[in-house]
Formats: sequence, structure tokens, C-alpha cells
Amino acid sequence: MAYRGQAGKQKHDPFKVPPLPNAKRPSSPIHLPLVGQKKAKPEPIASVTTPKAHTIKAKEDPMVHRPTETFKDVAGLDPVLEELFRLLQHAVHPELGEELHLGDLAPRGILLSGPPGSGKTFLAHAIAGQMERTMIKFVASEIVTGISGDSEERLREIFRKAVAYAPAVLFIDEIETITQKKENASKSMEERIVSTLRSCLDDLSSKRMDVIVVATTNSPDDVDPGLRRAGRFEHEIRIGIPNEACRLQILKVLSKDGKVSSLVDWEDIAHRTPGYVGADLKALIAEAAKIAIDRVLDASLTAQESQQPETVSPPITITGTPGAPESGTPTTEAEDETLDLQLVTPMDTREVAPSPPVEDVVVQLTEPVASTRQYAFEKYGKHLVVGNRVPFTSSELAELSVLPEDFEKALKRIQPSAKREGFATIPDVSWDDIGALNDIKEELISDILNPIRYSTAYERLGASKPSGVLLCGPPGCGKTLLAKAVANQAGLNFISVKGPELLNMYVGESERAVRQVFMRARNSSPCVVFFDEIDALVPRRSASGSNATERVVTQMLTELDGLEPRKLVFVIGATNRPDILDPAIMRPGRLDKVSYVDLPDLLSRADILQTITKNGKKPPLATDVNLQEIALATDGYSGADLSALVHEAASLTLRGHIVMLASEKGVSRAHEVDQHLDDLVVKKAAFDNALQKIKPSVSEKDRGKYHPHLHKISKE
Repeated sequence: MAYRGQAGKQKHDPFKVPPLPNAKRPSSPIHLPLVGQKKAKPEPIASVTTPKAHTIKAKEDPMVHRPTETFKDVAGLDPVLEELFRLLQHAVHPELGEELHLGDLAPRGILLSGPPGSGKTFLAHAIAGQMERTMIKFVASEIVTGISGDSEERLREIFRKAVAYAPAVLFIDEIETITQKKENASKSMEERIVSTLRSCLDDLSSKRMDVIVVATTNSPDDVDPGLRRAGRFEHEIRIGIPNEACRLQILKVLSKDGKVSSLVDWEDIAHRTPGYVGADLKALIAEAAKIAIDRVLDASLTAQESQQPETVSPPITITGTPGAPESGTPTTEAEDETLDLQLVTPMDTREVAPSPPVEDVVVQLTEPVASTRQYAFEKYGKHLVVGNRVPFTSSELAELSVLPEDFEKALKRIQPSAKREGFATIPDVSWDDIGALNDIKEELISDILNPIRYSTAYERLGASKPSGVLLCGPPGCGKTLLAKAVANQAGLNFISVKGPELLNMYVGESERAVRQVFMRARNSSPCVVFFDEIDALVPRRSASGSNATERVVTQMLTELDGLEPRKLVFVIGATNRPDILDPAIMRPGRLDKVSYVDLPDLLSRADILQTITKNGKKPPLATDVNLQEIALATDGYSGADLSALVHEAASLTLRGHIVMLASEKGVSRAHEVDQHLDDLVVKKAAFDNALQKIKPSVSEKDRGKYHPHLHKISKE
């Protein structure tokens, strides 16, 4: 079949381009017309100058870029850059590979994967900038159209364009949107696009075109496996969530040209931002800069207001009667319902004829009339005042810088992408939020916190392998709180997984979900993975068990102690049914530390009540409340039961107070009730009533189930 623009029945060559003039390649890129391109009306043009001072005019193309970023601008990705240097040197020196006569060694396709904001797009630009190549860039979803065959033709056209600009880098962003697996492809068009992309990649490889295809994706598992073989996207580079050292590098690179106070402790900020990717750190610095500017604007506005002389405006008196005109004045229908607004001063008053049937309506405004700027200041806030703009002096601008307190505020406002995308983040529970359980705290500190704090010493003694801990005991005893607190205390990321939520009815999906959890944890390391209700995920295997359950258990065991190292990933499991757990989950190297979280005793209950009530300050307790007596009356209560008891007592107190205010003072609105809360305290009577409603959640019969099971576990 003849190709457009060619005569005769020549063989179709999708990458054939017109020869370059003078048989010499210019040092700057030349924008050439595509093969078979139809003539179009004149458009704006850009001039490109060759070494011989000839000017070639080419159309401006939004896909064509000359990136200025290089690997020097990339921070926190040293292992990735090392891998890229190793790959790209074969493209820079192809003559060395040709000398060996072992085929084309230059990389043809590179797939960059990682969470959003991790720097994939920036790294792709740096690849082109480092190699001083033209970049042909497009977002994969942009080529999809509703016309059959048009999407495939657009894709072929883009590859022809890349060949025309060779040596070049063809950058495909979000490639997973057009390269779904065959089994996941919803339309035949998607399958055709994948087939076309394969064909174009194969042609580049077979014809040894000097084009490197770089693609990015957030989910490499969704990319068609046929595209990930040799000759296509044969090199896959994973960009994970940066660790503390990498975050420090990124922060320093992002702030190297900024006016940041020398008092800012970058090491401390890097330590307090686990789970942050490069985009999050950039947003953090930008937010701190905005806060610094707001601080200066607030100070300037306050200074301007203090310098303005205080003025007293004359009072405004509105006099008149609805529907009554002034005496002796003809009345029209339109004036019937108007009021006479007059400016009254002490030296000038006007009398209005009285109207006997209706009393005069007089409204006197004694407050000064606010200016438009002051009105905007009060109504919309300081930062929306745009009137009367006063320029800042050079000395004021010279003093402007980002201070440590600006970063403190910014850290509270910027949420890491890891948290938004379902990844890990640091919990907000500390040891102070947990009453009692001191023995369990010591075990967790020894098994998880110390290997982080004294990593060098542990590594020297060969004891740096991360531990796994199984917390078992009755429900509501604080197992989840313990896991969150230990992650917070060590500054670790935290991933909480409910056991049943990983189970899926489709074959292989449950195992895939388990793999993804551990992959997320490795990318977010150091990290704590907390499996709540782990008995639903790894029940005891038996001859009569289903194959699906056995596959999930096997996958879980493999991730805990398999071929791929866990790095600094600590696993904590929680269950109130230890008797149904598979014994293999508790062998050394997996969840080998078993801790029993029992119902609190008398002293522990008193400690928990002190913690819940913040030592009697929240909610405020009356003097007749004795927490020791309440602890004595709550035998068999769990920590969750005690929390519910305090909440119920506070609710009963507030409910009765609202009823009293409504009946005695006629107060019922929320803001009115808020003004009568200063002396409100929770009394002993409220706790007595709450004890009648809140009963222990663990029955006497169920309490005896856990100790025998724990003894059985220790034997196995």
C-alpha cells in the first residue's frame, strides 16, 4: 500500500523523513514538515539558526521542548541517577557497542513509576536536558478520540515527529491511560492503541532510530505486559517516597536561591516530614513563604492603621414615619413607603411634622462610619484588603525572609500526598494518650523504637532485622492505640489495614492487595504496617480449606519473610481470636513477638481515667468526683468502655444544662448556650447515671478465652 506523499507501490515506512539540506545536521533542532503532511494556511513561525547563519523557518509545535533541567537539579534520587547514567551512556557512545558486534545496546524505552509528586516528570525532563536532546512531550490521554483509527494515526504521527527531531527523547506522560492490560481493556479501540504502540516501539528498535522513549506511570501493574518486555520498555525505574536523608537534599535544593532564615533547621523539617514527596516539600516551602508574606502584610497594615488620626463622625439620625410624608409636602405613590434620611449636626436640626397615629421611628448611629477599606478589613479579613496599596521600601523588602515559625505553621497546613493517595502517614497518638499498659510499651520500645534510634549499633551486632509483633487480647483494650503510638514516637510512617478489606472475590486480587500493601510500606520506610483483625487474613490452613484462603496466607508469609527484604518495615498484628491464626505466622522472622493486652486492673483503670479526662480538666470534673471510686466500680471494663463512660457522663451533664437554661433563662440558641459554660462541670451523679447505661463489652465468659489460647500459642 502506497504511503501518502510517495509515488508507486513502495513499501510503507512510517519513519521516513525528507533528507536534511547540505547533508549536515545543524547544532540546533530544525522543525521539519512531516511526511505526507497536507499544506495548511500560514501560521506563526519560529526562526532556527544553523552554524552557517542560514535561517530555517519551522512551525511552532507545543509538543516540542528543549528542557534546561539536568541531573544536577535532581535531588534525593542518587540511586536512580546512578542507574540512569549507566543506561544512557550506551546511547551517548553507540560506537562502543557497535565494536562488540552484539546488537544495539542503547536503551529504547524507560518506564518511570512512582507515586504522584515523586518527580517522574521532572526526571524525564532532566534526561533530555542532560543529553541535550529535543523532547517530544504529550499526555497519553490527549491522543484518544472518538473516531475509529484516528487515535492510532495520531500516535504514529507523534513517533514520526520524534524521528524527524532525532536524536530526541519521546516523553509519554501517564501511559497507563492508554495501555491497559488486554483483560482490563474496555474497548477494542484501547487494544488497537496498545498494538500500535507496540508496533511503533518495535520499529524504533529494529531501525535503530536515535530516539529514547520515556514513559511515566503511577501504577506499573496496569501497563500491558507486552510493553514491558525487551526492546520496548525494557528498563523500569521505581521512584519511591524519599527517606529522611533524601528529603534533606530536596529541601536544600529547593531553597538554595530563596531568602530563608539561617535559623531554619532543615534537618528537623526533614525528620518531621515522612511520607512527603518532592512536590509536597515544594508546596511546604511555598506555603511557608506565603505565611511570611502574610506576616509582613499584617504588620504593615497594623502600622498604617495606628498612624491614621482618630476621627469622630457626626451621628446619623433617621427620622420619619412609615407611610407619612413631611408636613406640607405633596405625596406621591412612590414616596409613600420612604424614610427621610437627614444628616443631623448639633447646630442644624430639622423638625418633622408629627403624625399622631404612628410614633416616629428614630435610629441614631453613634459609631463612626467605616471607610471602604476598613469595612473590607473587618468583613473579609486582612489578606483581602486590596485598596490603597502602599509600596514597600527597599529596606523593608531586604528584611523579608522565611522564619522557623513560618515553617511551623506550614507543616500544619500541608498534607502529604502519601496520605491523600492512601499511602502512609504519621499518626497523632502519643504515649501520653495511653493510660497503663506500661509493660507492653516497654516491649514495643525494645522491638521497634530502639532499632530505629540505635540503628548503627544494631547493624554492627547483626540485629537490625525488623521485628514483627502480635498483639492479642479482648477488644477495646488499646491494641490499635499502641500501634499508632509506637509509630508516632519513632517518627515512622503508619499504614493501617483492616484484615477483611484486602479480601476479594476475584482470583489473585487478594494476593495482589497484600503485595501492594508491602510495596507501599517499603516505599514509605521506615514504616509500621498494622494489620487489625489479622485473623481474617491468615486463618489456620487445613485440608478442607479453600484454595483462595491458602493463597492469601502463603502470600502474607512470603511478604513477611520472603526473598524481597522488608527493609525498615515493622509489622504489628492485632487479633482477639489468636486460636484461629495459622501457626506459621508466628514463627521466628515473622510475628514472633506475642504480647497479651489484658483487661485493665484497678490501678490501670484509674490511670486510664486520668488519661481520658486529662487529669480532670477535659471534661472538667466536680470536686465530688473520685476517679479511684469510679475505677473500683468498673471491674471488667476495657479502655474503650471507660472512654465511653466518660463521654456518656459529659453528654448527660451537657444535656441537663441545656434543658435548665431553656426553662429558667429562655436560652436555647447555640451561641447563647456557649456563653453559660464557664462554671459547668461533670458531677458524681452524672457518672452514676452513666454507669447504669454503659456496661462492660467483654463478658465474664469471654474473658477466660484468651489466657488458654495465649498458652497454646507459646507452645506452638
